[in-house]
Amino acid sequence: MDFSLTAEQTRLVSETRRFAETQLGANLVDRDAAGALDADDWQADWQACARHGLLGLAVPTDYGGQGLDVMSTVLALEAVGYGCPDNGLTLGLNGQIWAVQEPLLAFGSEAQKKAFLPGLCDGRLIGAHGMTEPQSGSNAFALQTRAVRQDDGYVLTGSKTYVGMAPACDLAIVFATTNPDHKHWGLTAFIVEASREGFRRAAHQHKMGTRTVPMGTLELDACWVPTANRLGPEGAGASIFQHAMEWERSFIFASHVGRMARQLDECLAYAGEREVFGQTIDGFQSVSNRLADMRLRLETAQLLLYKAAWLKGRGDHAALEAALAKLHLSEAFMASSLDAIRIHGGRGYVSEAGVERDLRDSVGGVIYSGTSDIQRQLIVKLMKK
Repeated sequence: MDFSLTAEQTRLVSETRRFAETQLGANLVDRDAAGALDADDWQADWQACARHGLLGLAVPTDYGGQGLDVMSTVLALEAVGYGCPDNGLTLGLNGQIWAVQEPLLAFGSEAQKKAFLPGLCDGRLIGAHGMTEPQSGSNAFALQTRAVRQDDGYVLTGSKTYVGMAPACDLAIVFATTNPDHKHWGLTAFIVEASREGFRRAAHQHKMGTRTVPMGTLELDACWVPTANRLGPEGAGASIFQHAMEWERSFIFASHVGRMARQLDECLAYAGEREVFGQTIDGFQSVSNRLADMRLRLETAQLLLYKAAWLKGRGDHAALEAALAKLHLSEAFMASSLDAIRIHGGRGYVSEAGVERDLRDSVGGVIYSGTSDIQRQLIVKLMKK
């Protein structure tokens, strides 16, 4: 594996980091305290990202994107995380790129790609991914949402919860059961526009972290969806979901890895300036040990992230690597965020400094896209093959 950057990738990282530092994350402390649904705040940054091309990084130019390879896309998203302290915004960007755009690219018809991808790239459309239901949780395939054939389409009935971007989405990839007797082989995916009768974006769900972008529920009340909006063949939903999860688990933390790098730089600077008992605190073993642990987590997180990008860029399956990356990156970000608070002491505990926000933002990562315990089960299962 060669992880050395090309001249183009070096320029991409530099330009993206500079954009994120200068254009994103304004008034973040106040916006985090207020929550997500002030559209003038988070959507302004979202549209700025769209204009800069970040929403179309991995989408071919034929569909309105930049057509970058996997490694370049991951490097750009990591750079956004370094430059932009808004972990909610970067999570939303990654969620749309990997859980909405990627399955559309892989399984969508030509008509579907032309209809939806340009709008997702330029910010006219916001996408969501609806799989989890109130009763399913980690058992992703225990779905209650039903899709019944009717005329030249399907009638969908059910609900999805904990859906990132749900209250603001213009379309959602929704998974429903077309044949309950076939269990996960009866699962089918649909592209459902928010304008369709019977589709309701329910109230925003308040959450512990990543508060700057919305999360909510989707309600489908006899919502008719034409066959033209079915994503892939009937019964292919399980394969589409697994495909999307392999990409999402591999890379949804790309920006958080960038944030970990910025976090470490900020902690090194603070520890080198803060004096206690006549010396800077980086001279105390307890502090230096935490700084070393943060660097170790960052290095291993980057290696796992880049290995997954290298494999997916070659067209290889990376189910094991995706689970390893998702597990380690989520746990590493949470551990380093706690270390950052300890290094900053009382200053790290108060909201005005912004240090404690990373810890709150990191906790969701050990739950969404499959909990850490689920990833451990997957890793052992895949090692036995």
